[in-house]
Amino acid sequence: MDSFSDPQAIARYAENPPRMVPGYADMQRMAGLLLAENAPDDAQMLVLGAGGGLELKVFAEAQLGWSFVGVDPSAAMLDLARRTLVELAVRAQLHEGLIDSAPEGPFDGATCILTLHFIERQERLRTLREVRRRLKPGAPFVTAHFSIPRGEVDLWMSRYAAFAISSGIERAQAEAARFGIAERLPILSPQEDEQLLREAGFTGISLFYVGFAFRGWVAYA
Repeated sequence: MDSFSDPQAIARYAENPPRMVPGYADMQRMAGLLLAENAPDDAQMLVLGAGGGLELKVFAEAQLGWSFVGVDPSAAMLDLARRTLVELAVRAQLHEGLIDSAPEGPFDGATCILTLHFIERQERLRTLREVRRRLKPGAPFVTAHFSIPRGEVDLWMSRYAAFAISSGIERAQAEAARFGIAERLPILSPQEDEQLLREAGFTGISLFYVGFAFRGWVAYA
């Protein structure tokens, strides 16, 4: 998480996800569509890991009546979110901290994109339970992050690096990211990720996105 307090890393943040996450833009668009399936025109959405503002901008531009509550532990990344949103920022309340910093809601939906893989299993379960507690009954929750089958981390992280290199990331940078992520992040298997969603009380869990080492689900409170 140190990179989220590094000014140079923050300045590059908007450039990197599309080059390192296969289908990044379409994954965000699909997330917005899943949120919108049963949401009212004036929905209020909770965005956990909102720093940078990339998904906030996608959702806000697609749904002109929605408002947002964004939560992120990095003040610098929240500042970047404000700069990313520009005039759309008036529709987003941004809170520095973890899930406990979020208002009680209840919200019409929630997302947590490219964030949960930073969180250890037990804290991840607590976070998911706190998200669900803040949702209206039946409201959607969309999440996407690193999720790799047991015993296949080396294989999929090598493919992650190959994708980044093919997208223009310098080989040394991609390889450093590959080994750093595999060593530091508490990546779970898809089966474990789905089990955590069930343990947190979500139902109707469906896989909607797979991009090499990344997977995404929609589930319902």
